[in-house]
Amino acid sequence: MQFKKRKLLKIIFKYVFVFISSVILLIGLLFLLIYFGVFGPLPDKNALSAISNEESSLVFSSDSILIGKYFAQNRTNINWEQVPVHLKRALIATEDKRFFNHKGYDNRSYFRVLLKSILLGDKSGGGGSTLTQQLVKNLYGRDDFGFLSLPVNKIKEIIIASRIEDVYTKEELLLLYLNSVPFGEDVYGVESAAHRYFNKPASELKIEESAVLVGMLKANTYFNPLLNPENSLARRNLVLNLMGKEHYLTAESSDSLRKLPLKLNYENLNLKAPAGYFVYQVKKKTMELLDSIKTKTGKGYNLEKDGLKIYTTLNMQVQELSSEAVKNHLVVMQKLLDKELESSRIKKQWYNKQKQDARAYDKDTLKREVKLFDWEGIQPKNISKFDSLWHYYKMLNASVLITNPKNGAVITWIGGNHFRTLPFDMVLSHRQIASAFKPVLYATALETGITPCSYLENKENKYPGYEDWEPQNFDHASTPDSTVALWYALAYSMNLPTVDLYFKVGRENLINTCNKLNFPHFTDDAPSNALGTLDLSLYEIVRAYGSFANQGQMNELFMINKITDADGNTLYIRESTEPAKVFSTETSQMITAILQEVINQGTGAEIRSHYGIRAELAGKTGTAQTYSDAWFIAYTPDLVIGTWVGARTPDVHFYSGNGSGSSLALPIVANVIREIEKNSELRKKYLTPFALPNDVYSFLKCEPFFQNGIKGFLNRLFNRNAKKDDDTQDSVKNEKNKRGVKSFFKKLFKSNK
Repeated sequence: MQFKKRKLLKIIFKYVFVFISSVILLIGLLFLLIYFGVFGPLPDKNALSAISNEESSLVFSSDSILIGKYFAQNRTNINWEQVPVHLKRALIATEDKRFFNHKGYDNRSYFRVLLKSILLGDKSGGGGSTLTQQLVKNLYGRDDFGFLSLPVNKIKEIIIASRIEDVYTKEELLLLYLNSVPFGEDVYGVESAAHRYFNKPASELKIEESAVLVGMLKANTYFNPLLNPENSLARRNLVLNLMGKEHYLTAESSDSLRKLPLKLNYENLNLKAPAGYFVYQVKKKTMELLDSIKTKTGKGYNLEKDGLKIYTTLNMQVQELSSEAVKNHLVVMQKLLDKELESSRIKKQWYNKQKQDARAYDKDTLKREVKLFDWEGIQPKNISKFDSLWHYYKMLNASVLITNPKNGAVITWIGGNHFRTLPFDMVLSHRQIASAFKPVLYATALETGITPCSYLENKENKYPGYEDWEPQNFDHASTPDSTVALWYALAYSMNLPTVDLYFKVGRENLINTCNKLNFPHFTDDAPSNALGTLDLSLYEIVRAYGSFANQGQMNELFMINKITDADGNTLYIRESTEPAKVFSTETSQMITAILQEVINQGTGAEIRSHYGIRAELAGKTGTAQTYSDAWFIAYTPDLVIGTWVGARTPDVHFYSGNGSGSSLALPIVANVIREIEKNSELRKKYLTPFALPNDVYSFLKCEPFFQNGIKGFLNRLFNRNAKKDDDTQDSVKNEKNKRGVKSFFKKLFKSNK
């Protein structure tokens, strides 16, 4: 019996020996085949020494805030000194505690995996890959070799890991790993991960935050602190425990840190895009500049891989104030518009038209869960196809552009409600400019010698040469027996005197001014152009108003101050350029003085009466025909702020005064300026006084209205005011009160509303 057992054991041992020998032989053969490149070439030491991680290019605001990235892989490299000691220790304690003792592979780990993980089935035994092998996998990935994929890739990683250890120091390898390791959500490297989950650079991470990031390396999604906070917390505490076991933390510190709650400050620029429209425009301009650099130097740069740093003009503080002003106002106005659209049956008519135009298979009305943007965020809603289309069709949109007229720097750029959902940039969209165009005509008139005290006709006329066009004032009032002063006509945005002025100035003079302002060329000679029936963009009109703010000189707008490479070497720095002379200093000052009256008593008076803003401002409202487009532009010597509000198509609009520039656009500008005025630093920087010569305001001595004929002569002879309609009477009374004692005390004791 014992003889048979011995014989059986010999046979088993023989077969086991043959099996193990065969496996070793096959592994050795496989190793040689891999080593000599049968499964693909392996990088030599020269190739390994040239390793450089792709790196995102970063976009910074003028107040040093990261506002955007351009990348193939979302990675930002950092140097050894920027990595906290506790982050290095957390990584070593968790992933490779013998990192500083092996040469790229760890035989003890392989035996542990064989014994515990494979033979005993203990899944908690851990993996056998060293940090160096993981680095190789991050850098070169893994190929598909069918059933041989795992052994071939593992052997490849061992060979390359042993080579790379001869090229780099342990510190350099650890840094390469930290700069290349994926953290999920298309985030690579610890610096990008620190910004994503904690909104701070890696150098400022706390111990428990480093433990969270290191914990994610085992399984990016399962241990994602945003998606699976409970899993992340447990994994973080395991990392802290391992740091204690390796004596990187005292027992007391490890215990106290494990008791802390999981705290995130999640910041995803790709989703939130607080300056998305601006960052997109910066990308286009940067590509142009890089092409120019390549032409001059012969050296090309990849914006998505070379880690460039783009320093822009955007002030993120003002950008956020503007975004908040847009949101708060449109939330209110959208509800009012919805009510008007419901009552006007526009919605029902639109639905009927869509169903008639739709193809047969598009006519279903089934409700589905769709993610839609509204001012509460991106919300999943159970909604039909037509309802989702209507949601965006009737949506009010707003764009805001703020610039520095002295040099053309863009301070704020909001192209719409939400960049990711609604990427079309309304700053560049051409819409009917309305009365916001009038200062251009009036400035042209001043350039030709017409004065602010020149009187213009304020009576209704029919123009046979222009299809019997019959313009009217906004309030439908006119004074056929009297004329109105030029300054007053602009301050109150009167249409009839503006048309009269157009014929006095002449089409050619106006076109010449428009060309100087780089407006799109228009060919027709319709006098309605004087009232702003042509289409302009917010970009073009804000740039033009910069010439009024800057003593008649217009600067081209720019967004980029400087571009550097990944090492900080300057590739581009903006040089100052000479502005274009559009108007004389006297004309720009006179227009500014008149547009101050717009703010103080004219169509923009709510800036004072409702919002209580005290800063010196000049500005102009604009309301397109049928209320389809609302505009307001205001400025100081150091700031031009413009806003446009409307739907994506002019077909959707208010049917009441809610759609006027003073109701729909002005409040956004007013709220931004009010917040700037509250901030002493911003107020000092942007809300500077005009300091115009006193004689510029001499036009205020001109009577707003001049009555014609015998009656007017007698009234002037006896120093009596001509009788005017109610609106005109009130306007003149307000003007006199403004200049009188009553106005002085009213201003002195006026409270903010």
